[in-house]
Amino acid sequence: MSTAGFNSQNGTGTGQSYINGPSQNPVGLQQPPGVGYGMTHQPTYNPMQSKAPLPPGPGLYPSGTYQAVPLVSAYQPGPPPTSYPAAPGQPLLSRPPMGSPASHTPPQSASPSPRPPTAQATPPPPAVSSSSYYPNPQQQQQQQQQQPPLASGWQSNTAPRHMGPPTPMSTPPHGPLTNHVNPATNSTMPLLSGAYSSVPPPPPSAASYGSALPPPPTAAAAYSSAPPANLIHSATQPPGPGMPPTSAQGFTQPAGAAPAPMNPLTPNTYQQGRAPYGPTPTGPPQAMKPAPPPVGPLMSSATPPPMKADAQCGSVVNSTLPPTEPHCQEGDIECPGTVAGNGPQAPNNYNHVDNKMAGLPPGRHLGHYPSLPPGYQNTSAPHGATSPMHPAMQAATQPYTQAPQPYQQPPVGPGPAQLSPSLAAMSLQSSTPEALRVVNLLQERNLLPPTAIPAPTPCLPQDLQKVNCNPEVFRCTLTSIPQTQSLLNKAKMPLGLLLHPFKDLSQLPVVTSSTIVRCRSCRTYINPFVSFLDQRRWKCNLCYRVNDVPEEFMYNPVSRSYGEPHKRPEVQNATIEFIAPSEYMLRPPQPAVYLFVLDVSHNAVETGYLNVFCQSLLDNINTLPGDSRTKIGFITFDSTIHFYNLQEGLSQPQMLIVSDIEDIFLPTPDSLLVNLNECKELVQDLLKSLPTLFQKTMETQSALGSALQAAFKLLSPTGGRMSVFQTQLPNLGAGALQSREDPNQRASAKDIQHLSPATDFYKKLALDCSGQQVAVDLFLLSAQYCDLSSLGCISRYSAGSIYYYPSYHHQHNPSQVECFQKDLKRYLNRKIGFEAVMRIRCTKGLSIHTFHGNFFVRSTDLLSLPNVNPDAGFAVQMSIEENLDDMQVVSFQAALLYTSSKGERRIRVHTLCLPVVNSLSDIFAGADVQAMTGLLACMAVDRSVTASLSDARDALTNAAIDSLTSYRQSVLTIQQPGMLAPACLRLFPLFVLALLKQKAFRTGTSTRLDDRVFSMSQLKYQPLVYSMLMIHPALYRVDNLTDEGALNINDRTIPQPGMLQLSVEKLSREGAFLMDAGMVIYLWIGRNCNPVFLSQVLGVPSSAAVPDNLYLLPELDTAESQRTRAFIGWLRDQRPFYPSLYVIRDESQRKASFMQNMIEDRTESALSYYEFLLHLQQQISK
Repeated sequence: MSTAGFNSQNGTGTGQSYINGPSQNPVGLQQPPGVGYGMTHQPTYNPMQSKAPLPPGPGLYPSGTYQAVPLVSAYQPGPPPTSYPAAPGQPLLSRPPMGSPASHTPPQSASPSPRPPTAQATPPPPAVSSSSYYPNPQQQQQQQQQQPPLASGWQSNTAPRHMGPPTPMSTPPHGPLTNHVNPATNSTMPLLSGAYSSVPPPPPSAASYGSALPPPPTAAAAYSSAPPANLIHSATQPPGPGMPPTSAQGFTQPAGAAPAPMNPLTPNTYQQGRAPYGPTPTGPPQAMKPAPPPVGPLMSSATPPPMKADAQCGSVVNSTLPPTEPHCQEGDIECPGTVAGNGPQAPNNYNHVDNKMAGLPPGRHLGHYPSLPPGYQNTSAPHGATSPMHPAMQAATQPYTQAPQPYQQPPVGPGPAQLSPSLAAMSLQSSTPEALRVVNLLQERNLLPPTAIPAPTPCLPQDLQKVNCNPEVFRCTLTSIPQTQSLLNKAKMPLGLLLHPFKDLSQLPVVTSSTIVRCRSCRTYINPFVSFLDQRRWKCNLCYRVNDVPEEFMYNPVSRSYGEPHKRPEVQNATIEFIAPSEYMLRPPQPAVYLFVLDVSHNAVETGYLNVFCQSLLDNINTLPGDSRTKIGFITFDSTIHFYNLQEGLSQPQMLIVSDIEDIFLPTPDSLLVNLNECKELVQDLLKSLPTLFQKTMETQSALGSALQAAFKLLSPTGGRMSVFQTQLPNLGAGALQSREDPNQRASAKDIQHLSPATDFYKKLALDCSGQQVAVDLFLLSAQYCDLSSLGCISRYSAGSIYYYPSYHHQHNPSQVECFQKDLKRYLNRKIGFEAVMRIRCTKGLSIHTFHGNFFVRSTDLLSLPNVNPDAGFAVQMSIEENLDDMQVVSFQAALLYTSSKGERRIRVHTLCLPVVNSLSDIFAGADVQAMTGLLACMAVDRSVTASLSDARDALTNAAIDSLTSYRQSVLTIQQPGMLAPACLRLFPLFVLALLKQKAFRTGTSTRLDDRVFSMSQLKYQPLVYSMLMIHPALYRVDNLTDEGALNINDRTIPQPGMLQLSVEKLSREGAFLMDAGMVIYLWIGRNCNPVFLSQVLGVPSSAAVPDNLYLLPELDTAESQRTRAFIGWLRDQRPFYPSLYVIRDESQRKASFMQNMIEDRTESALSYYEFLLHLQQQISK
């Protein structure tokens, strides 16, 4: 695929290096909708906007003179137009054409902000700086004349100013709001005593996704079981044997899952239940007037806009897309703009808005802190933290249960539909909810609960809450959605979603149906949160269009009854998977294709990885996901490229060497990718001979780029997965790189250089791969600098994975070898989806504008995922485009269309429902502190790459300052001294400090550049439940484990020790402590550790006898040994990757790494938690 078309779209035309910034909608620069949409536009709150205490630093924000922010009532809409004219460039009834917006590169200031020296006795608090995109006014004026105003790296959806007469000074400022809140303007805000939704969460139900059912009716529907999700192929198997032919549809459920208890059958009459949501339909059903496209400036760091041929849905590049017609079903996962009733597409006019900016906002100056913190009061853990629950990984599943519930909906009545009396009864008039309990962070020391923090439960009616989506799959930073953008801006908290869409699930309902019911207007899949007006009509919960119920949907395969569409599995489960009918594909689903690209240079052979790889693949070759069509191939490379002919009939594999790496070609295209079943013996022979084939090689050069080009040519006709193993910096041919790391600057307190790629070669190739349904997974095994920021692009933009094993060596680093073996086994056997796309839809009025993760954005909101795996997470940022005044709830739906390894086209759909609130206290009460932290981490990674690391650090600090300032000024009724926070945000400053000390963002501590870049990539790629351990590790005392409160899993007893704060004061020389830091687990042995523990767990008499490089616990036949190994094994089983274990003593070299995770303690270059709180308090009090 030619890359010529990428120049204008992806920044090469302006010399911009390729970066993995957030993606933006190509329609982002259009004017906001007119008054006819019923919305007064507010600038999107940028939760990370930097402030300015110091001289102007590197440019990030258009800063304006500070003005007070009036209340919402001050925003008056203009006179209503006589008709509904489209704003310039704003279509009313059609989706704008996919354009190729120009990419803007923010100029970098030549002189970064001065930073205080790190050698002083007390470390300086985090600097807060202000920034502007323009280093000087002349450039600013020139930029404004040439292009629409830019937003900062995180100011991703600021609405342009309304065109019209000049704005008087009494009107609120346009553009980004400053982060200062005028107390006077907040004096009339809703107070703590305002209405707060407080319906208690439903008790956990024993039922889950699956349930037992009577035998299926042979003539009407089939309902079968599939294996549990811990088997890799659980959700990809076709309906099992013995499935009777169906005339309507079948309902497939995981085999081995218990059939669901049947709800008693009810007569086919609609009894009084909950009313439908949203405005009552009047008149005949009509096509929806679509929500306006998101408004906001494009960012230079954006993930590229649509590819030339691929921007049009159903194009040649993605041949799996169905034709674009009103009933193209899941084609509208790709093509929402082809719905009948949409008018002609409007031209994509970008209006230049004159946005004048003046001086910088008032600065925040840092104060001085005591060198030692005052004594903390010993207070008990917060309320609600004592209930026993599973640590780290399991807790988030508890608030939501997945029990099927009957939906008995009344016919629509006169007037607007109301939520009677469920939501009305949730108003808190007298008591303060636990989430809003005021906490003085400077006095309450023991804030960390001893068990994992559960996800907050949205305040929804019980029938909705019982069927809401599992928070480990779909989670929002705010579980109560603000009614307006201005209200969100006042709360100063980020609004976004975190997804784990392809997560391995133990029970997943699978439906086989000839008709997949979707809204005819917005293409939303029918889900538990739609409203049935009667038996024949349902109202969409996203666009509120009334749709007809298809005849075959009237039959319920679960209850074997007719006339109860509200009891169908699709309306009883927030997560469901459909087996797609033939309309969802234009070509046969691709086979599973695996191509392995192996570095065989001298450096690679020295590491010994080749032996481990070949042995692992030999051991797992029979369990690779696939069917009888599965194909496999191998390419090795050093300074030349080696192909392997594995054609059936050969007595042994043939090596074909291509030395012309400048013009790479395939020597025998038809015999390099072979059918695995037919040629398995040849493949096994090759794997046995590969390690010895290059044993004595002296080739030191690496032509990785040419090898990738050859692999791309080989996989292009089918698509598939490319697994690349690399051990050094590529230094020959296309994509050659040079070392950019200065080891003397690793501990620099100044900005870190070279976080962006050195070349666009790898990103261009990744985009070509994505267009041909090829994903690239990178395994980097090296002791030397490999420029991961450049090499990582090949995986980042092709929806691949990155694995990194620093200092890998088969003899010198056995723990890394064990880690590589375990990861490789999981990688080879885990479930995989091919040629996938994902779209996230939300209720009309909400807009998604920025995506985070590994993918390519094919159109405005369609993520291209050539491969999707169960270990990948995604995040999106949102804004509120139209006021949600007439809505009690909003919904979000993620739909993932993919081809299973068995060749089935499937659609996995997740739907989340959240309440809408109109008071700041309710917004704060619904804050999800872990989801906020995960989203801020993604945003900070982008800021580090597009601007600077210091800007990202300042923005993280400001996120904590802004939200707690808003809480103090707008929610607290009685102003008190101290550092006050609501109970739901009591851990927010701690998590922000943990991010500042995380390997990705820390300064002043020696950090290898590749280590830092890998940590950044993991924060954006890992699902929240895993990334939180990387941000804030869990610490346990393990020398006194007991069976009290233990879990019993598969006849194993798993102790459950309480979590401790990350401070040295919690350590004891008489104890042993386990730290789970996500990618690594440390076992710290105190100098005077109990000899009984040492002898019965480690098999040594004293701590001095513990070996230096111990990474395996001996399997001793003692109760203490069994408990300790069971606990560590259980922690490892909670995640898809395999964390290394390091046993360390006081004298160990790794002790420094262990101590760096003590987040609450002060270091030479970073504040302690107490000092950080004092810094926040000083800024909030200004």
